[in-house]
Amino acid sequence: MSLHAQLSPEAQAKINAQKRNSTICSIIIALLTCGVLVVILFYIAISQLFKNNEEMVTYSSAPETETEEKIVKPEMNNQVEKKPSSPSSSMAKVIAANTPSATAVSVPDQVVAELSPDFGDGDDFGDGWGNESGNGADGSGFNIPASMKKRCSAKDRIERLTKEGGQEDYEEKVIRALRWLKTTQDSDGSWSVQGKPVAMTGLALLAYLGHCETPASPEFGETVEKAIVYLIANGQKNGGGLATSMADKQWCYEHPIATYALAEAYTLCKEFNLPIPKLEETITAAGDLLIANQNDNGGWAYSYITSGGHTDSSITCWQLQALKACKTTGIEFDGLKKSAANGIKYLERCKNGTGTIGYTPGSKTTSMSAGAALCYQQWGKGNRFQTRNIIQWINETNDFDYKVNANLYLHYYASQAMINARGSAWVKYNKKAMTHLADKQSDDGSWPVPTGSAHEMSSPHYATCLATLMMEVYYRFLPSSE
Repeated sequence: MSLHAQLSPEAQAKINAQKRNSTICSIIIALLTCGVLVVILFYIAISQLFKNNEEMVTYSSAPETETEEKIVKPEMNNQVEKKPSSPSSSMAKVIAANTPSATAVSVPDQVVAELSPDFGDGDDFGDGWGNESGNGADGSGFNIPASMKKRCSAKDRIERLTKEGGQEDYEEKVIRALRWLKTTQDSDGSWSVQGKPVAMTGLALLAYLGHCETPASPEFGETVEKAIVYLIANGQKNGGGLATSMADKQWCYEHPIATYALAEAYTLCKEFNLPIPKLEETITAAGDLLIANQNDNGGWAYSYITSGGHTDSSITCWQLQALKACKTTGIEFDGLKKSAANGIKYLERCKNGTGTIGYTPGSKTTSMSAGAALCYQQWGKGNRFQTRNIIQWINETNDFDYKVNANLYLHYYASQAMINARGSAWVKYNKKAMTHLADKQSDDGSWPVPTGSAHEMSSPHYATCLATLMMEVYYRFLPSSE
């Protein structure tokens, strides 16, 4: 027998009623949920329809006009610990001289026919060497002047060499020369040859800086640092004067050469964040002294006599180069532009009627024509008639033969003036001069004293410095046409 439980009719009726209520509630809840969703979607749609959309503005950068090579910030390997002595209370008394020095290099008188004036003769006084506002490398923060920046990249140096007709092995020849100079440096940082260590140190330092060697350079850093410190100590001792002896009438040569070198050192060290104690102070004092001691005729004289005395274009060209280097530092020098303008006017007074520049006003010599052409270019007169006339004179009358007439003093200027002139003038000069110069380097990296050279060129050091600066001409400064 089995038991079977059965709900009573009343209980069954209640259960059925609960099912109906649950179903109705579920339906109502579903409808309400759907209704809420519809309301929400409707609200969103309406709000988007009436929303006040903001206008989107985009900005595009100006097109790049030049691609910059990154300049890698050098690591400082040499700490500058030497501190130059404090400046003396007064500058050493100088001796006046009215006779020219044997340092003034001359070449045989040569005459070239005056060119047609249709070359043009601009009278403006510009800055030359292109834009010097600087072009910082990407992300580096450096602001190397545009005229100098190509020297600071090995890749750029080779590109410039090949582009301008040089040979790739010229770079190795420059490095060999710098290595030779390194082995001949004195322990105090100078090169004490020819009795003019300040001038010879300045020339050597310019050769290193022309290859962008700084106190942080792995191979040449200590050499460069010692040279800079030596010149600073000399300037601090002499109240800004840079000379082996300020009683020597020829300190008007030593001072601008050393000023030129320290100004370039300051420019590179500043941009590579390599602080050198007393460097800015020394170059500021040196530049101010150079400006203050300009002769009243616009040139510069032996012993830096400011009225009367012997002025000439050789002394003046060094001052103008130093002023250009001072300008590039960015330091403010009172009267710098006026001083340079007066110096250029002095060179114009040395025109001798043959289309060239004489050693002094009224002179028929042509010895300083190339130097004047370079100074014209540096100070914004590269396209004037006088400059173009000199460029033609260099190509027509100045061969380069180390055994006969390799006047390195003249060609130090000529090589720079000709590459600035560019075009066929540079092509011709490069072929006849630079290849011969390169072939004459000695096995040890130096250049010998040229045969038949003026007696002033009496040391391999002097010859090597000028020859190295010539070999660096491809990249040391960019022509103003760029």
